[in-house]
Amino acid sequence: MKKTCLLSLSGLLLALLISVQAAQPNILLIVSEDNGPELGCYGDPYARTPVLDKLAGEGVLFHNAYVTQAGCSQSRASFLTGLYPHQHGQIGLATWGFRLYREDTPNLPRSLKEAGYRTGLIGKLHINPESAFPYDMKEIPSGNFARKNLGDYARFAEAFMQAGTQPFFLHVNYPDAHDPWLRQVDGLPKDPQNGGDVKAMPYFGIDPPEMREMIADYYNSISRLDTLVGDLLKALRNSGKADNTLVVYLGDHGADMLRGKRTCYEGGVRIPLIVRWPGVAKPLVCNELVSTIDLVPTLLSAAKARTLPDLPGASLYPLIVGEAVSWRKHLFTEFHTHAAKANFYPQRAVRNGRYKLIENLLLDEENPGYADTFRKLEADAVERGQAGFDGGLPRSVANAAPEVRAAYALMKKPPRYELYDLQADPYEFRNLVDDSRHATAFNELKQSLLSWRQQTNDPLLDPVNLQLLKAEVYGLPSKAEGKKRGWNYPDYFFGKEPSSVKGHAPQPSASSKNRKPTNQSR
Repeated sequence: MKKTCLLSLSGLLLALLISVQAAQPNILLIVSEDNGPELGCYGDPYARTPVLDKLAGEGVLFHNAYVTQAGCSQSRASFLTGLYPHQHGQIGLATWGFRLYREDTPNLPRSLKEAGYRTGLIGKLHINPESAFPYDMKEIPSGNFARKNLGDYARFAEAFMQAGTQPFFLHVNYPDAHDPWLRQVDGLPKDPQNGGDVKAMPYFGIDPPEMREMIADYYNSISRLDTLVGDLLKALRNSGKADNTLVVYLGDHGADMLRGKRTCYEGGVRIPLIVRWPGVAKPLVCNELVSTIDLVPTLLSAAKARTLPDLPGASLYPLIVGEAVSWRKHLFTEFHTHAAKANFYPQRAVRNGRYKLIENLLLDEENPGYADTFRKLEADAVERGQAGFDGGLPRSVANAAPEVRAAYALMKKPPRYELYDLQADPYEFRNLVDDSRHATAFNELKQSLLSWRQQTNDPLLDPVNLQLLKAEVYGLPSKAEGKKRGWNYPDYFFGKEPSSVKGHAPQPSASSKNRKPTNQSR
């Protein structure tokens, strides 16, 4: 009798497990490199993206989607942990040795693995330490910026999808549209555009003829990406599992061009985000303010996995199904550095439905990222053999409209605060901080930004930490040395050995708590 009962209980548990797995959707997370919402479904007139346009038509297109920081490692760590960079610690590029504060920081693949998912990664992870992310399968671990064997992405994906009956989480990272922007690879795109077919993105404020071929190849990279995503979705259909697969597509941040990547401007932090969930997601365009920190709670909820407490994001489920729901009124982004001292310029930013405020933490200092961006673009043009480009960008800025010239001068040496009316000035050319007509909006956003920084234990609220980080960054002799010796900021940000975890981020040490931030005037 006892044995019979045990067998019955065992059968019941097995049936329950099978039932739970059947209710868990597969999850396909698709990530592209260095592109904003320059897609046809977002209204870009030069984009050729029929696959992604169709995907958007079958699900939810998030019109106001943002990354936490416009840098590869920093952004990727955020959408895999659900935390802001100043919370998880990956505040700069993994290739320069920046890392998570703690290897045991909870993350999406680990939580899904605990919930019974097979986990796979195709393409680069670009977060330190990689051992923190327990993927069962890993293929094409490099950035693959040479775009070699592009057919392998779909081939490896199809093999993984068909390899078992457990629900799967597959995370696929494509190299496009990262530089170098290659016109054609393996015949893709079939009909590439040239400089005469495109114009610069409007947030540049200028349209230099010297950049037209470069911009055309940026669009060609996005077109190639679109074709490769089509191959991936075909592999999903071939697996027979498309009807039970939640598909998420996003860019990791904006384009590596003027006023884009490595900034808190819209060109850097606003991204494409599309979610298709057969039988659940209603085809619609969502205008609420959403962040990639929302992906972890969304996907864990969809997977019926254990939730992670104290995350700053929220599940997108009510938006995906078209519910009328009270949603966030403020959205936050930030910047620290990218490749160490070449672009170290910490910023914090907040926007609401109309206005955006950027706080620059290094007062009266030039932003080294300004010159670095111009240098990179001019070097790319020289490699393309475009004679006469040298000095072309500064000339284009000098000949631009007065408000555009002022915006570039402000970017080069920013004031403490920048305030923009995104309804009247969506490309952020007119700083309204000193306009009394917008004083109420300025004060409200300034208080909201400070409250967020306090609530999320921003270590750079402490001016001592800011100066220590600056000294450490500027004291680094090379990328190799950064990877070899490691960084000390996880120690002085939160104490020598941060052990307590709230919201999955180390808390300030006693000495740090006792330090009071200085008052910061406008």
